[in-house]
This record gives sequence, structure tokens and C-alpha cells, in this order.
Amino acid sequence: MKKYAVYIIRTADNYLYTGITSDLDRRYQEHMNGIKRCLKYKKRPFNISYVEYFKSLKEAAKREKEIKGWRREKKENIIRKLALSSRAMKS
Repeated sequence: MKKYAVYIIRTADNYLYTGITSDLDRRYQEHMNGIKRCLKYKKRPFNISYVEYFKSLKEAAKREKEIKGWRREKKENIIRKLALSSRAMKS
């Protein structure tokens, strides 16, 4: 079964880009190599700061649209929560 990822990339100049893909590794390489023009190549390096997976494209697209409508502060909060939960899982 195919899964879809909604992700947030942080660029070298601290810009937050939100996107959607069915293959996160491929999409990240496209960003890094300048294949897709949605992120400027000169803003590299890019770091994936947040990822959320969905079973359907419809659900993922809905979530992407929701996140894109958020202010930066709210995006930073979900990134921070993910980092905190990841640290807690490693402990």
C-alpha cells in the first residue's frame, strides 16, 4: 500500500517549506539537486524538520493545505514537539 508524506524542510536561511510526496527520499534528492524549482538551489542545505504519513493522497493533501495556512510560530511548535518526542523515545 502506498503512503504519502507531508513534510517541512528548513533551508539554510531558515525558510520553512511544506510539501507532499509519495517518496520522501526521492523528493529530498530532487530538492537537493535543484530538479524541482519550488526551492531555490542556493538556499541549500535543506533539512527535513517534520514528516507526517498518511494512507491516502486526499488526507495528505488536506493536511498539507492546513499546515501551509499556519503561521510560522505554529509550524515551529510542531517541529519542536516532534524533536522532543524523538528525544524521549531514545531515552
